[in-house]
Amino acid sequence: MKVIIFVITSAFEDFRRNKIRTALTSLGILIGVSSVVLLSGLGVGLKIYIQQQFESLGTNLIIIFPGKVFGEDGKFRQSEGTGLGQTFDEKDVRNLRRIKLLKDVAPVFTRTASASYGSKSKIGDIFATTANIFPLRNLNATAGKVFDEGDTDKRSKIVVIGKKISDKLFNAPEEAIGKNIKIDNQSYKIIGVLESKGGGGLGGPDFDSYMYIPYTAGISFNPNKEFLYFYIEVMSEQDIPEAKKMIEEAFLKRYNEDDFSIVEQKEILNAVTSIFAVLNNILVMIGAISLIVGGIGIMNIMYVSVVERTKEIGIRRAIGATKKDILLQFLTESILLSLLGGTCGILLSYMLTLLINKYFPAQMTAMSVMLALGVSTIVGVVFGVFPARKAARLSPIDAIRYE
Repeated sequence: MKVIIFVITSAFEDFRRNKIRTALTSLGILIGVSSVVLLSGLGVGLKIYIQQQFESLGTNLIIIFPGKVFGEDGKFRQSEGTGLGQTFDEKDVRNLRRIKLLKDVAPVFTRTASASYGSKSKIGDIFATTANIFPLRNLNATAGKVFDEGDTDKRSKIVVIGKKISDKLFNAPEEAIGKNIKIDNQSYKIIGVLESKGGGGLGGPDFDSYMYIPYTAGISFNPNKEFLYFYIEVMSEQDIPEAKKMIEEAFLKRYNEDDFSIVEQKEILNAVTSIFAVLNNILVMIGAISLIVGGIGIMNIMYVSVVERTKEIGIRRAIGATKKDILLQFLTESILLSLLGGTCGILLSYMLTLLINKYFPAQMTAMSVMLALGVSTIVGVVFGVFPARKAARLSPIDAIRYE
């Protein structure tokens, strides 16, 4: 026990004498650990955020897309010529609404558009749809109201905008109500501003930059009244398999098998989370490279330390220190250097996580912290053992004579 205390005390004394070298040596580990922990936290936070977004829509949601979205292996299909240019029409809406297992059907046409008011403008996505899109996607107005079926029947040129559109064009959501904005040079009256739904990170959908209009009032955007996909609410989750079968039978009367996909919400969730899991693993591996670089830095500095302290090693061996004692001393210094960098890296990750959380979901987990400390220790051992062995093998007589 006394030997261990002496070794640790000696290590910290050496760190104190060489503050700048200690800081620079630990920097590589600090960067590596903070990268791994932070990127892991972003991955976990994003996964939870996506799950919450899907769960907020309910578990009995089906979406019909053009083309074959998934291949036989359940992964996103990348091949061309799979019906991705297919569109749907009002007859499909009527056919879907005849299926008794379907509680609600919301057809959607969407495209990118520019919203402007005075000299201010904001790029977003416009959705030409029906009033039931709002309950289906759990969209609520924070100011004003959403449109209803009567507005669709009357072809009212009204719009419900997302929070970012409102923030860009007006000082407050309440100020936006009743104002006429230009959407690609077409005038629409704002009747509602939606609650924030987030999004927009890592190239994902920016829900707060969406604008919703009755599809009957979007002739300039969609002259043929075509739809790109359908949101469908099934009576219950247990009815989904039978509902999908009935929808498929109805659509095969008008389209080829590759012209459409009937996808459950959980299928999309699984596919999206698997993609982000792969992306997160790649990012963490990139961060891990910094740990390796940091480990090499520790090894080089420890070799320098062995050379600088050769005479000290010889004196210690001469007064009774064993090879094991010398090995333990330098190995402990290497591990402590690595743990010092790792601890600082974790603290930096925590502060960055708090900062990033204002703009993007991130969650620092106990597992990532323990993993970071464990990896730091391993790096210290692996990259410290060779300099430590070199120090332990020095001849006491040659070491004392070293100049």
